[in-house]
Amino acid sequence: MSREFTPGRLDVGRFAEAAGALSGAEPLQAYPRLSAELAGPAAHARVQWEAVGAEHDGEAGSPVPWLHLTASTTVPLICQRCMTPVDIELQVDRWFRFVADEDTAAAEDEESEEDVLVASRDFDLHALIEDELLMEIPVTPRHEHCPEPVKLSAADPDFEAAEAARPNPFAVLGTLRSDKQK
Repeated sequence: MSREFTPGRLDVGRFAEAAGALSGAEPLQAYPRLSAELAGPAAHARVQWEAVGAEHDGEAGSPVPWLHLTASTTVPLICQRCMTPVDIELQVDRWFRFVADEDTAAAEDEESEEDVLVASRDFDLHALIEDELLMEIPVTPRHEHCPEPVKLSAADPDFEAAEAARPNPFAVLGTLRSDKQK
């Protein structure tokens, strides 16, 4: 008997028990929070992903559901050095262990090396994929070698002209003092 699993409403326990596998290649626009981070449209960009369920023995000897997720895409961001678009490759390769409730997940997540999530019968795999890809965006995206020379000058001609037009504050103080002595 084959079981149909859907990424939008994934029964994590059954998926792990069946050692299920899901994969997809979806347009980047299907992930709205990720699309909001882009420097421009990425009409042809796709998110490739694969999820595989597994069960491993837990501390009490009962099976614990696990999920192995891999995902990748290339997104256009703004280089923080030259301020031009740069394509950044995002890759996720992570294992997730599932527990029964939020309290257990919060307590065990602090102590364990793997990510701990709450098991659900309608787990949103797409949301997890999007979350993981968002966390892979670098804080300061940049080219390995910028295509244009980077201008490292902070001079502003308008600022310098305004500074030259301002009177010297010590000269103003000097005029106040000479008025007092008269």
